[in-house]
Amino acid sequence: MKIEKINSYLVRNMYVVEVITDNGISGVGQTACWAYPEAVKSVVDKFENVLIGLNPLDTEHISQLLLRSGPFRGSILSGAISAIDIALWDIKGKNHNEPIWNLLGGKVRNKVRLHLLLGIEHGNSKSNNQGIIDAAKKAVKMGFTALKIDPLPSNYFDLSLDKLIKETEDIVAALREGAGSEVDIILEIHRKLTPMTSIHLANAVKKFNPMFYEDPIQIDSIMSQGEIAKRVSIPVANGERMHSIWEFRELLAHGGPQYVRPDIGLAGGFTQTKKIASIAESYHSALVMHNFLGPILTAASVHLDINIPNFLTQEFTLGDESEKHNFIESSLKRDGGYMLLPEKPGLGIEIKKDIINQIPYEPLDLNGQVPFRDDGSIAFSV
Repeated sequence: MKIEKINSYLVRNMYVVEVITDNGISGVGQTACWAYPEAVKSVVDKFENVLIGLNPLDTEHISQLLLRSGPFRGSILSGAISAIDIALWDIKGKNHNEPIWNLLGGKVRNKVRLHLLLGIEHGNSKSNNQGIIDAAKKAVKMGFTALKIDPLPSNYFDLSLDKLIKETEDIVAALREGAGSEVDIILEIHRKLTPMTSIHLANAVKKFNPMFYEDPIQIDSIMSQGEIAKRVSIPVANGERMHSIWEFRELLAHGGPQYVRPDIGLAGGFTQTKKIASIAESYHSALVMHNFLGPILTAASVHLDINIPNFLTQEFTLGDESEKHNFIESSLKRDGGYMLLPEKPGLGIEIKKDIINQIPYEPLDLNGQVPFRDDGSIAFSV
């Protein structure tokens, strides 16, 4: 069996790849480099003449070949390798008539616990935070046992420290009230704070017993991210923008045990993310896979979650079940707050060619993606 053709799709705001073999088996993958999907497509186009004629089952060899073909690194390159690797494992599963998790070493669990992204559409900014309380209660009734929000006020960057802490505490209190004590809560900071502010805030929200405190500072320095994990007294999760086994090794070496957050669509696909899981396991650290880009990456994440022992919970959004992804046919089955064991060969995902070819591409407008302080400076800069 050989790789015969690569099809690329820029669809809505996503990049999806299809790898086709000479015996008719095809596989699908997706990148999680969501800000620059056009660039990822260009890299995959560059890879095409390297891939044509190779055995798609040689996933480790191909992963190394693509990584080493040029002496450059970065999230766009890794995002392209990840999409291709996921597609190759999809082919491998179909070729052996097995779900991917079984080829990775079999299962260690029969279902995957999900944590639901409540998101600002559920009321983060409503008066008295009633929207958060109501959304949390609704999610609990649906069967979810872990909920996540970004708890920072929308104007966090112009608030006094005292006001930032107090308003954030009120938001987290609303989430805890709606969730109750039987449900875990997760606080996603989205890399918005300076190290000193993030430490202060972590101490303030400790009383609400969050499962973890995610990405508190900018991702520019792996050492700084690791240092925060050592200096706060609540669990920290890092890594959704990291894209290699070496970065995750350095994070854990500098910060010690913490939750690690690789995205299988950015960190090297199955081939490399399983290695990241093993590195984390050696630090007694669990994986909490980053995921919000749709059913393809959800399926890939779930297959790995089924296989690895050091798993905590899988990020999930109900957007997976919306019309936005009507070009994808998924065999995954959700039961309340859990994803059931995938049974179909490969990913259990197919793209609907008649639909995907009719959907226009909607590129991300980078204007307006960063907030500005009252003095005109970029709020994300330290």
